[in-house]
Amino acid sequence: MISINIPENKKIYFASDQHLGAPTRSQSFPREQKFVRWLNEIKKDAGALFLLGDLFDFWFEYKTVVPKGFVRVLGKLAEIKDSGIPIYFFVGNHDLWMHDYFETELNIPVFHTTKEFLINDRLFLIGHGDGLGPHDKGYKRMKKVFTFKPFKWLFRWLHPDLGVSLGQYMSVKNKLISGDEDAKFLGEENEWLVQYCKRKLATKHYDFFIFGHRHLPLTIPLNTKSTYINLGDWIQYYTYAVYENTSLILKEYQS
Repeated sequence: MISINIPENKKIYFASDQHLGAPTRSQSFPREQKFVRWLNEIKKDAGALFLLGDLFDFWFEYKTVVPKGFVRVLGKLAEIKDSGIPIYFFVGNHDLWMHDYFETELNIPVFHTTKEFLINDRLFLIGHGDGLGPHDKGYKRMKKVFTFKPFKWLFRWLHPDLGVSLGQYMSVKNKLISGDEDAKFLGEENEWLVQYCKRKLATKHYDFFIFGHRHLPLTIPLNTKSTYINLGDWIQYYTYAVYENTSLILKEYQS
């Protein structure tokens, strides 16, 4: 568990699923610019920033090479972190091959699983959300393959021009980027992340569960004291969450 104390005049921001680079770099560039504008605005009162995965539509770290591009968002994150605002990054299913680049170059910690945070005496469970709950079995099998060390070792032997191009092609083919599969609310009883949260509550209290992955902005009370929030995306909704004075609210960025 990580404890954070935020002054009363500061806010904590949460965002996920920007999928920068998809469907093409030129088409995603306006979204990157919009996200950088948002980052520039929130740094004025941010006490901390959480990025919950799929910042990039594809990411793979070779020993000395990372995918080309994204200099504006990386530069802005470096600026925010260097100003003293802590940033916490959770890998998603599209950037699960992230290793230590963020930690080494930006001094931003990277988490590969859900993590508990105690923020001003409120307990949060935070993560990307992929592979959690009773369903998503196809993805769970795929993730085991992609995170299998011999598979990553073999992929690393591909020339970066080939490996990154192949990875970007396969990533864009993923239906998640379109948002079509995730644009429908399935009902509380069928939302597998809701089921996951309720199972966690059976053994421990959490004030807030915050996830991405779903591409659909959701705020669902789980009981009188616990709330599940899904952050939506920066493809269709441009939504994010703000925590201030014990209140957690989803908002839409319209600038």
